[in-house]
Formats: sequence, C-alpha cells, structure tokens
Amino acid sequence: MAAGLISSLLVQTGALDAFQQAIAVTANNVANASTPGYVSQTQTLLTMPDDLSVGLAGGVMAGPVVSAENQYAEQNVSNQQTALGAATQSVDSLTNLQSLFNVTGSGGISTALSSLYQSFSAWTQTPSDATARQAVLTAAGNLATAFNQTASGLASAATTAQSQLQQTVSQVNTLLGQVQKLNTAGMADRGNDSGVDAQMNTVVQNLSQYVPVTATKQADGSYTVLLDGQIPLAMGSQDFPLSFNMYQPADSTNTNAPPLAQVKASDGTDITSAVAGGQLGALLNFRNTVLPTYIGDGTETGSLNTLAQQFADTVNGILTSGNISDASADGVTPAVSGVPLFTYDTANVTNQAASLSVSSTITASQLAAITPGPPEVSNGIPLALTGLENPTSAADEINGESYTAVFGDLATQAGNLVNSATEEQSVAQSALTQAQSLLKQDSGVDLNTQAALLVEYQRSYEANAEMVTVLNQLLQDTINMLQPGLG
Repeated sequence: MAAGLISSLLVQTGALDAFQQAIAVTANNVANASTPGYVSQTQTLLTMPDDLSVGLAGGVMAGPVVSAENQYAEQNVSNQQTALGAATQSVDSLTNLQSLFNVTGSGGISTALSSLYQSFSAWTQTPSDATARQAVLTAAGNLATAFNQTASGLASAATTAQSQLQQTVSQVNTLLGQVQKLNTAGMADRGNDSGVDAQMNTVVQNLSQYVPVTATKQADGSYTVLLDGQIPLAMGSQDFPLSFNMYQPADSTNTNAPPLAQVKASDGTDITSAVAGGQLGALLNFRNTVLPTYIGDGTETGSLNTLAQQFADTVNGILTSGNISDASADGVTPAVSGVPLFTYDTANVTNQAASLSVSSTITASQLAAITPGPPEVSNGIPLALTGLENPTSAADEINGESYTAVFGDLATQAGNLVNSATEEQSVAQSALTQAQSLLKQDSGVDLNTQAALLVEYQRSYEANAEMVTVLNQLLQDTINMLQPGLG
C-alpha cells in the first residue's frame, strides 16, 4: 500500500512541476506581449504511459516548449519592409529632383527660356537699338545661370545620394554585427531563449528596410541571413559586412563624367545589381540610373547637357550666320560677321549645362541682326531666333520637339517618377500593415487566450497540490499505522 501511495505521490509531484513550467511560460508570454519581435511560446504537456503491471504509473510531464514562429509570415513582413523602404527613399530622393524642374514658378530654366524668347521678339522691333540688344544679353545670362543652378542642384543631389549610400551601408553593417552577437547567444543555448529570438526578429525586420534579406533559423540556434536569397550577410558566429565606393566603369568614354556607386560583398565581389530593393537599392537606382539620365555618366551625355549644348549651338549658329553691319558701298569696309553668344565646356560633355555661360568677350553691339540674304533682312536674325520658340525646322528641334517642350519632358519625367514612387509607397504601407497583422495572428500573444490558459494551468496546479497534500497525509498515516507492528 505504501508503495502505491509513494508512486502516486511521485506522479502528482511530476504534474506539479509540469504545470508550474506551463504557468511560467504563459506568464512570460503575457509579460512580453508588447515586446517587438516576440513570438508566443507554448509549454507542451505529455501524458505518461499508465501500466502498473510494468511499473508505469502514468501522469503528466513537461515536454518541449514550442514556438509559434511562422517563418513564412515573418519573411512576408520582411519583404514588405523592403518594398516600403525602397518606395519611401525613392519619394524622398525624387521629390528633391522634381523641385529642380519647375515649369510653373517664377524661376528656373523654363522661365528663363521664355524670357529670352521675349527679348528676341522685342529685338525684332528695333534691331539696331542698344537697349533691346542689352536685354538679349541679360536674358541669355539669366538662362545660362538657370542651367548652371539646375546642374548644381543635380550635382548636389548626387553628393547627397553618395553620402546616404555610405550611411546606409554603415547601418546595414551595424545591424549585421548585432545579428552576429545574437547568433552567438542563440548557439550557446541551442535556440531555446525566446528573448534572443525576439531580438533577432526585430533586427532582421530593421535590416530588411535597407536591403532585401531572408533569415532562416538553423538547428544550432543561429540564423542564416542572406541578401537576395544568395549572398551571405551572417552565418553562424560570423557576419559578412558590405563595403561602398564610387568608381568609373571600364567602358566609360566620358572619362571626366560623374562616377557611379558600387556595393561590394565582404569578399570584394561587386553585388550592386543584387541590391534591388530597400533603401539601399532605391539609392543605388537613383544615383546610378535616374541621375545619369539628366547629368550623364561615363557612357551618356545626360538630357540636361544635351539641351544646353544644342540650344547654345543653335543660337550661336544663327547669330554667326548674320552680320553685325553691312559692307560699305564702296566695298572698302567689309561686312562684320556675327559672333557666338554662348560658350560651354567642349572637353567634357557631362559638364555642358554646368559650364554654360554668355561669352565674356561679346558686347551688345556685337549681336548680329542682319540676314545677308539675298534678300538682306535687317532684323532677320532676331526673327530666326524668335522662331525657335515654335520651330518649323528639324534643325531647330531635339527629336522633333522644341527646346521648351524638351525641358517640359524633363519636368514631366521627374513628376511621373515621384507619382509612381508615391503610389508604390502607399501600396507598400498597406501591404506591410496587412502582413504585420497576419504575423501577429499567427505568432503574436493573444492576451485573452493566455489568460484562459493561465487560469487553467493554475487550477490544475492547485488541484494537484491538493492531491499531493492528501497523498502525503495518507502516506504519513499509513506509516504511523505500520510502526507498532514493526515493533
């Protein structure tokens, strides 16, 4: 009899320990319900075999603690974080770009170009008037300055992007260092510390804002973090930091062009093309793809430079085709040919807009107004220049468009890019909110459920505690009854 009571006491004591562990796990869930990255844990309870003939008394014992982690849902959140990070960065960069191509305000290239056309038109009325000619020089100078300022703004955007790229790579490497430390801690307890997992989840989500990553938990408790699903960023107790630099591609023909950005893996491999998402990917796209369409790079001139160069060449060509004055009637004094109005850097095609200026040697009296003909037209040159506003000749256009329309296209392109990025940002934010909600449903802590479990485990613990008390008393009484007989 005593042996049976002892066996029952041991069973109930084991159950007490199991329910105590279940209470501890549930309480830990409640305590961490608001902890970022925390995944709900469940203490499993195992039913022990009950076969007294072979000495198995049954009962309950604590099994392994099971995590509600859903790596698919977590990866979905990471993917949406990456998309939102890219869209948000694009909106920021492109909004600054759009501000440089103003077509509605009182400044910028569009306004300066319109003012120059107006000065050409006024000059046609009084072709020999010094004031009208000076107005042309002033308007031309304002246009050159507008090109310079826009080019300077683009160069500043490039410098800002370069600085942001360096900072972003540094932030990525800092987070990779945190992953490495957490991996070391995770391997120390074989992945049984939910606190380490919570921190790791948070770090990975932060990392995914900057670069597209996948994180997979290994059997040893560590996480393998890959960029673009293939490039190691962290593995076991090691992290593999990225590096950043500016370079001139080997196929560059414009050797003095602005350099491009490059990101390398820890082994020195160029992985720029693999970074297609997140803030880092958006910055690389802005610096290496968007900006060169305006300012040029090693292989292209850039649309702003093309516009500045072709407009300057066209105006100069019209002016130099005319005469400042006619030849004297006796032929002793020859006609004086027109001179160029604009100058720019002819050695560097990517510096044409930035270097555009009115010739330092030209004066108002040197503006040619006469078309030699025949027939000679005293205001033929101002008329030809005025006609550039609405050209009828392909020679006065760029790809079939007027110079004003071409600048409008540049502004439209910038606006479309901003609009597209803004839409992507809105979609990504909604998708992220939905992904986070699904993750919380799958892996988060439901306080109502945990409260019900806590009550259930507490009652089970109390019932078993009562049983232990009863069994202990029965065992004591049995021992007391047996003691006289022992004497």
